[in-house]
Amino acid sequence: MTQRKIRKAVLPVAGLGTRFLPATKAVPKEMLTVVDRPIIQYVVDEARAAGIEHIVFVTGRNKHVIEDHFDIAYELEDTLRARKKQGALDLLDAIRPSPGSTSFTRQQEPLGLGHAIWCARDLVGNEPFAVLLPDMVMKSDPGCLSQMVSVYEETGGNVVSVEAVPEDQTHNYGIVEVDGDPQAATFSITGMVEKPAPGTAPSNLFINGRYILQPEIFTLLENQEVGAGGEIQLTDAMLALMARQRFTGLRFDGETYDCGSKSGFLAANIAFALENEELAGELRPLLGDILKL
Repeated sequence: MTQRKIRKAVLPVAGLGTRFLPATKAVPKEMLTVVDRPIIQYVVDEARAAGIEHIVFVTGRNKHVIEDHFDIAYELEDTLRARKKQGALDLLDAIRPSPGSTSFTRQQEPLGLGHAIWCARDLVGNEPFAVLLPDMVMKSDPGCLSQMVSVYEETGGNVVSVEAVPEDQTHNYGIVEVDGDPQAATFSITGMVEKPAPGTAPSNLFINGRYILQPEIFTLLENQEVGAGGEIQLTDAMLALMARQRFTGLRFDGETYDCGSKSGFLAANIAFALENEELAGELRPLLGDILKL
């Protein structure tokens, strides 16, 4: 089955990052580093590896550093060139998107994830697109979005990545209702609920921050009423779209680190550092010493 190609991805980066204050007073939380690169870089790399051609960043105040990160740094590159630091120049060149392949739009008010996605409507246009929440850093090969694109090419419609969570933690997440075997790699999603009350969740599968959505979601978001937390929830609009279109769940094969929490951020640093050949040898005994304390 031939589906319209997923060319564009929306990355909502307007959040204030209050859980990381004072670190995020002047530095966007997306620019905090996991080992040697900002959180946002891991998410952009995942999108590009999945074939994404254009990335739309939905920003807020004081997020210009993100735009600068993906631009040319003339003074820095001139200095590196003069010092014959070709390896560093090659690295900067590799992470820089091609001209015209990024856009930035502003979410002036913190009205929720659904509203942030709606702000990208004119830049996405009338085509299916991906959404990647930058707080969620994935570690897998192939990447999470690449796995989802493979499913989308077979099923069409909408695709949502999910993972299992302990039953006593379902109230912290958006949870899906499944038609079929919830242990299967893919299945039909028949319902969703944002942060269900304890004991009422339809499954233990939570939405882990990766979506492929059809453009009809924008019309629903435009008229979406305020939901949980007093915000416009993407989950509510997806639930409405589910009455008209197919939603497929993909059980993500990999590791997810919620870098919106301090513990998840620290875990990501350790996990990615241990994968780095230059760091792992020194880090393992240091971690052992710390754990002994």
